[in-house]
Amino acid sequence: MKILVIEDERKVASFIMRGLEEVGYTVSIAKDGEEGLYLAESENYDLIILDLILPRKSGIEVLKELRQMRLNTPILILSAKDSVDDRVLGLDSGADDYLTKPFAFSELLARVRALLRRGESVVPVKLQVGDLVMNTVNREVSRAGKEIRLTNREYTLLEYFMRNTGKVLTRTQLSEQVWDYTFDTFSNVIDVYVNYLRNKIDREFEPKLIHTVRGVGYVLKAPKTESGD
Repeated sequence: MKILVIEDERKVASFIMRGLEEVGYTVSIAKDGEEGLYLAESENYDLIILDLILPRKSGIEVLKELRQMRLNTPILILSAKDSVDDRVLGLDSGADDYLTKPFAFSELLARVRALLRRGESVVPVKLQVGDLVMNTVNREVSRAGKEIRLTNREYTLLEYFMRNTGKVLTRTQLSEQVWDYTFDTFSNVIDVYVNYLRNKIDREFEPKLIHTVRGVGYVLKAPKTESGD
């Protein structure tokens, strides 16, 4: 799951990012309203966490413009503005939830989970490629019935592969979706993590699911099976 945090307070943004990444989410940070609006338009996010008091463009302006574009991504307002009128304005402008600062991270995380669950009707709970199965609710992964334990980053990488089965994914795409959008694609981190996945989901199993497309990137796919009459 990929989350955009639009927050100009560096310490708050860093705190949220660190906490969300520790439980397996991929997080991008926008430091002002215009940057947040640009990222929300140009990338696919599962959730947006939005401050209201922002430089260059207010959170309410960002919220209204996103809804005018018919962007249906869940939006959680996180703001020091705590009056009833402020909360009503935020919710009436298109926010799905409103949390005031200061906040407990456990509550923020619970609200994030609740908002993401609302989209489960359009986001598959169970992903499957061949005999590789992922349950996106409890984050369990198995192949041929054998449980596979993954780190948070490995899980996020595998989930992105499984949501794009059969598509060749470039290193740039992987860096933008699984790491941060400013990730250095010339580093070998992506190749290292793909090898980690191969060791866990392919080494002891047949057929192999992760394939290298030389000079381009990687693809996750199961071989075609012949159907009989």
